[in-house]
Amino acid sequence: MRYHTIIVGLGAMGSAAAWQLARAGHAVLGLERFGPAHAQGSSHGHSRIIRQAYMEGTQYVPLILRAYELWHELAAETPGEDLLTITGGVTIGAPDSAMIAGVTRSALAYGLEHEALDAAEVRRRFPPLQLPDGHLALYEPRAGVLRPEACIRAHLHGATRAGATLQFHETVTHWHADDDGVTVVSDRGSYRAERLIIAPGAWAPQLLADLQIPFRVERQILFWFDPIGGSAAFAPDRFPIYIWEVDEQTAFYGFPAQAGPPGGVKIAFHTGGTPCDPDHIRRDVADDEVEAMRAAVRQRIPAIDGPLLASATCMYTRTPDDHFVIGLHPRHPNVVVASPCSGHGFKFSSVIGEIAAQLACTGQANLPIAFFAPSRVALA
Repeated sequence: MRYHTIIVGLGAMGSAAAWQLARAGHAVLGLERFGPAHAQGSSHGHSRIIRQAYMEGTQYVPLILRAYELWHELAAETPGEDLLTITGGVTIGAPDSAMIAGVTRSALAYGLEHEALDAAEVRRRFPPLQLPDGHLALYEPRAGVLRPEACIRAHLHGATRAGATLQFHETVTHWHADDDGVTVVSDRGSYRAERLIIAPGAWAPQLLADLQIPFRVERQILFWFDPIGGSAAFAPDRFPIYIWEVDEQTAFYGFPAQAGPPGGVKIAFHTGGTPCDPDHIRRDVADDEVEAMRAAVRQRIPAIDGPLLASATCMYTRTPDDHFVIGLHPRHPNVVVASPCSGHGFKFSSVIGEIAAQLACTGQANLPIAFFAPSRVALA
C-alpha cells in the first residue's frame, strides 16, 4: 500500500500530526520504536508546563495561542480524560534576569493577561515560594499543567478512530526521498508514501543525520517529593506552576501537587543536563543528584525538602540556539521535520502536529514558522 504520509515517531509531535492528517481523510502510517505513550524519550513524567508569556521569544506566542485552542479541542473529543488544568503560573528571577525580561516582552507584545509581583506579594499568595527580597515574579493566570501521557494517548486514539495505521515496537533504520515520493525502511519492512514527517525526538541525530545539525541530547532528571507538612499548600487550586531562574546557569521548574502514583510535588532542573546516547541513557538516579535538587530548593521552597517519593529520567534534544526545528527539509520538499524542541516543546505539540500536517499536504503552514526552519542550523 502507498500512503499519503508516513510519520516516523509517535510521541508528542508525531501523534498530533497523525491525528490531524487522519481526520482530514488522508492515508497515514505511523511508526514508533516503543509502545504508545512510552517513558523512554522526552514526553513522560505525568506533567508538563503550558504557558503563554513565552520567555524564549515573542515568535512563539502565535503558536502557543493556537496550541491552547487545539488542546481544548482535543479534550472535548476525549471525554473522561484529564488533559489540561489551568493553575496560573509564575516566572521568578532577579529584576534584570533573562527570564523576567523575556516573559515581560512577550506579555506586552501580545497583550497577554499578566501581573508583576514583588517578593512579599508572592510569599503572601503562594506561601511555599520563599522569594528573597528584591526578586520579582510575573504571574500569568492562563498557565497550567498538561498530562503528557494522556495527551499522546488521546492523539493516538483519535488518529486510529479516523483510520490511521499505527505500528509500535518498530524501529526505522533509514529513509530516502525522491521526486516520486519517499521510502521508509524499518526492522520489519519497507514502505512508500507521497510525504514523510520525521518527529524523532532524541533520535534526531540518527534520523536527521543528513542535515548535519549538531544536536545535543541531554539526560535530565525528574523528582517527586512528599512536602513537609503535607501537600495542601501545593493544591492546584492554591498553587501555580513556576519557573525559577537562580542565575544565568541554573533554573528549575515545578508543579502543584498531583494525585499518585507517585503523588507528591514534582520538580526538576531546566539546566545542567548531561550529554547522553538515547539508546544507552543511564536511568538510575544517584544520591548526589537528589541532593543537588534539594540544595537548589531548600531555601527557596523549603517545604519540598521532604521524603523522595520517586525519580525518573527524560531527555532534552537541543539545537545550537535552543530554538525549535520545524519545516520542510532543505533538499526534500516532500519531507517535513517536526522535531526536536530543546526541552521546551511539549506544550506546543498540538500545534506542531497541525503545522506538520499542513506542510505535508500543501507545503505551507498557516502560522509563521520561518524562524524555526531547519536550514538556519543545518550544515549540509
